[in-house]
Amino acid sequence: MKQYDALAMFSGGLDSILAAKTIIEQGLSVLGLHFVSPFFGHPDKVAHWSETYGLDIETVDVGDEFVALLASRPPHGVGKCLNPCVDCKILMLRRCKELMPVYGAKMILTGEVKGQRPMSQRRDALDVISRQAGVRDVLLRPLSALNMKPSPAEIDGLVDREKLHNFNGRTRKPQFALAKRLGITEYPQPAGGCKLTILDSAKRYVPLFEHADPPRAADFHLANVGRQFWAGPHWLAMGRNQEDNAALAELAQAGDILLDVKDHPSPFGLIRPLPGADWSRAALEDAAALLASYSPKAVAAAGSRNGPIIVLATRGGETTELEVTPERASRLGLAELDWESCLPAKRAMFGEGDQDDGY
Repeated sequence: MKQYDALAMFSGGLDSILAAKTIIEQGLSVLGLHFVSPFFGHPDKVAHWSETYGLDIETVDVGDEFVALLASRPPHGVGKCLNPCVDCKILMLRRCKELMPVYGAKMILTGEVKGQRPMSQRRDALDVISRQAGVRDVLLRPLSALNMKPSPAEIDGLVDREKLHNFNGRTRKPQFALAKRLGITEYPQPAGGCKLTILDSAKRYVPLFEHADPPRAADFHLANVGRQFWAGPHWLAMGRNQEDNAALAELAQAGDILLDVKDHPSPFGLIRPLPGADWSRAALEDAAALLASYSPKAVAAAGSRNGPIIVLATRGGETTELEVTPERASRLGLAELDWESCLPAKRAMFGEGDQDDGY
């Protein structure tokens, strides 16, 4: 196992690139750790980042841990949507500390900038995060180090404090200037980067916290795909295009029910039974009729012959033919949810929340 002087939390954003490069400039070796879950992370970009920025980067999956954190109600609360930004940082820093002996690392780096983000980068929040993660003795924030007390790495002479930075607040001008000096020309524009901060994504997740027992990372990966229909604990995911259909087929698990319109191009449907959901034949026919209504050729065929079409329902290798008439009005009440309809459950489970951590 290759050894490194430092482990750096690496999101792929400019701040994380600059933090790692600042320490590499001092002649130290750095391994970037790119954390992924159903809500954040781009493992498909790691190879490109590594080549572009000349960094060693490893992917670290924290999906199950992160879902468990959310399901247990994050101690420091969530933002306007479902983002537990303070507890998220604590979780990832703890994982970094666990990995330090694996790589022989002496310190942990982050790209945090004091005052840049309202929820997790206030001075008091930064102190809480480092204390509760148990990393005060190994944590270095290179971009804001000169605005803070010297870290153990600076006191011990592992890094030269005079070569660190004093970035502060929401302005990005110092980062852009440093990137120019370092010859970094390719980097993403500032953004939150987390689906939990986005209404259109967060509304997909609230029903899982209500009805899955317990929710799993795999469930949230499924919730990210296609259209999502809910009626109480009854859950139907439906593709919007061939890419979605392929993703749903890949995400199917034992016990899931797969729906496909026979003889006509159509969306792919995936039902994941949850506690309290009775997927009787009548319920399956209702979901199948809804699925068929999103297939224009199935709708046209049903209208021209004034009769039902066939939807195949497959579970555990056994396939049943369901005769249905395409219908958007679901008897079960299957519908796509909006954020307003999710708010009461969100507030009951996670509290009000008043801050986001994006730009």
